[in-house]
Amino acid sequence: MADPYEGVSPDGTIRTGARRDRVPDIFEPVLHDAMELLDDSGASLYVYGSVATGDARPGSSDVDLLSIDLPGAARTGEQLSATYADRCRGVEVADTAAADYLGETDAAYGNRVFLRHYCVHLAGPDPSVALPSFPADARAARGFNGDLDRHHERWRRELATGAASSHDLAVRAARKTLLATAGLVSVHDHTWTTDRARASRRWGEIEPHLAVPLGLLQSWSDGWRTPARGELEEVLGPDGVVATVVACFAGIIGLWAEQP
Repeated sequence: MADPYEGVSPDGTIRTGARRDRVPDIFEPVLHDAMELLDDSGASLYVYGSVATGDARPGSSDVDLLSIDLPGAARTGEQLSATYADRCRGVEVADTAAADYLGETDAAYGNRVFLRHYCVHLAGPDPSVALPSFPADARAARGFNGDLDRHHERWRRELATGAASSHDLAVRAARKTLLATAGLVSVHDHTWTTDRARASRRWGEIEPHLAVPLGLLQSWSDGWRTPARGELEEVLGPDGVVATVVACFAGIIGLWAEQP
């Protein structure tokens, strides 16, 4: 769900609604058990997404957690998903390492921005406290989605080889492409947003020829409809909407120059 607090602070830095006191009470047991599973591992744990902003819907929203140096993060997510199937769609635990936040690559910069502004600390060491507020600018947008071209190439390979189901591939492609589109909207309008629906509408106004294909991506992203194979081939093709967004992103914001 869209974060109503997301935008730009008076000083030009990113603003979001992610706060510990906004977590709905119904999800507190999930977070408590997740923290208990850390034991003495020395790992760090955060919550992000609609649970962190207070906009989650019990029963239909995911509980999104981010871990740093947590052994068996995926297994932790599976265990919590089974335990709390009555109150959330699933518990996803993103698996990252401390090294992912270090250095001057676009990937590391994007990771730091995300940790600082979108993640709420739950347990373990908290490297986010040493991070500054980050400007809402092209560098942050590039850090988040400057790898869209690499994802596009991967999706095309998966489609050609049948390595993923059409539904799964369509959802991943739609969500990532629309997040990159949100970066384009942010830079063009001198604002800051990661709202996929807002991005689809606004970039369709800026580039009217993309309004229909972006709306199609939005329908896949939100699960309104499942694509036919021909549609997916067109969207991921060399002249499709994903390639067009990649080209726009490269020209306006820039793609990652280095390996992540």
